[in-house]
Amino acid sequence: MTLFKSIKRYNENEDGAVTVDWVVLTAAIVGLGVAVLASVTSGTKTATHNVSNKLTSTSVTKAF
Repeated sequence: MTLFKSIKRYNENEDGAVTVDWVVLTAAIVGLGVAVLASVTSGTKTATHNVSNKLTSTSVTKAF
């Protein structure tokens, strides 16, 4: 009789399903973060290059 109770208790346990849900949700968030990072990186590199060129070509003069 205890074998059947153990099997029934095992089938009713939903802790594993909740864990899988959290793992899938976390993986989706990480994937979204990587996608955002990949799309922002090229724009950031371009902006950094433009600022660097502008600062290199600018000369500083004394005001007094």
